[in-house]
Order: sequence, then structure tokens, then C-alpha cells
Amino acid sequence: MGSDNGFLSVVAGKGIDRFDALRGKKLSVDALTTGYAFVLRELLARNGVAESEVSFERAGGALTRFQELLKGAHAGTVLMTPFELLAMNQGHVRLARAQQELGAYLGVVAASRRSWARENESALVGFIRAYHSAVGFLHKRENRDLAQSLLIANVRGMAPVLAKQSLDVLLDAESGFFEDVRLDAAGMDTVLRLRSKFSEPPRTLSDPAKYVDTSYRQKALRLR
Repeated sequence: MGSDNGFLSVVAGKGIDRFDALRGKKLSVDALTTGYAFVLRELLARNGVAESEVSFERAGGALTRFQELLKGAHAGTVLMTPFELLAMNQGHVRLARAQQELGAYLGVVAASRRSWARENESALVGFIRAYHSAVGFLHKRENRDLAQSLLIANVRGMAPVLAKQSLDVLLDAESGFFEDVRLDAAGMDTVLRLRSKFSEPPRTLSDPAKYVDTSYRQKALRLR
């Protein structure tokens, strides 16, 4: 099953408000071989910045990259919600929203080995059913106040204003959490296309269906 489109944005360091200004600067990634780094590299190319014109530094997860961006250690990075909102609230500029420029993308998914799924079908179907129910609960407008309270209670440093901003993104009817917990085929196509383009050694990846077994999700939704 799938959760979301990744909620990814390219956020610049202080004083930078366009892609052109990244030339000659250092950008941070979690690692050059990960999907989010591929998103950054693709968005640089689409906005006319060659990889030879920037340098990349491995800086770890989103929290570390966010902190380093605020310190001025890097001129830009890819952040996910709510980190891009935190940075923008402190004067940083979002240079691009990945979904707007790339189209469909696939962020968080739930996956297992096929052998484990066969041996644990009832637990797997139950997990999907529970997750689907929880996402549906969050998407209901009458539950928004409770969703905000849950976010504040469970995310360190989450203030009421930031929680409201975050929920506006995470629960957007068009681009928020997938209410049907689908593995978005178009999003998978984008992920495989970027991995085929940037992975080393080169390897062409296609046909998302070879990685997917939809039967467990179908059973879970029928039980709903």
C-alpha cells in the first residue's frame, strides 16, 4: 500500500531565491543513491543547473539537513513537510515543490517480502485495514481539531500554528495522504524513471507491476 507523494520541496539557504543562485554552492542530500537525492538532481536539471555547477554533501536525514540549512552550512536541500514549512517560516525560500514539477511521485509505502506476506496474511490485511481506517478518520473535516492535537502530542517541537499549516498540506484533498492507500502507478513510474536515470551502475527499471501484489490491499478494503 502507499501513503503519500513524498511532500518534497527544494528549499534554499538564506538569501537565495532562485535556482540560478545555487551555482557554485554546496547542496545537502541524505545520500547520493537515494530517491530524494534523485529528485533534487532532476529538479536542478529541469531548472537549468548542471550537476557540475554545484557540489553535494551527504548530511543524513531530514532533521539534520534542516538544521544545517538554518546554520548556513548548505545552500539548498530537499525537505519534506513540516520541515519546509519551518524553514519558510524563518525566511527561507521554497524553490520548487516536487509534485508540481515532476507530477506524480511516491513517497512512503508499506512493503514486505512476498514470503513473509504469505505467512502473515491476516496480520498484513489487518494492518492495511487499520491504516486505511485511520487515514479516513484524519481526512474527515470534523476530526481536524483532534488530528491537530495528535500531531502536537506526538511530534517534538510541533506548535499549534505549525500543526495547522502541516495538516493543510498532509490532508489536502488533492495532494495529501492517499485516502485509498493506493500504490500510485504513475508515482511508481516516476520513481523508477529517476532511479534508472541516476543510479550507478546504470540499470533500467520499468514495469512497476513486477514489484506489487495488490491482493492484500484488495482484501483489506473489501473487509471495510
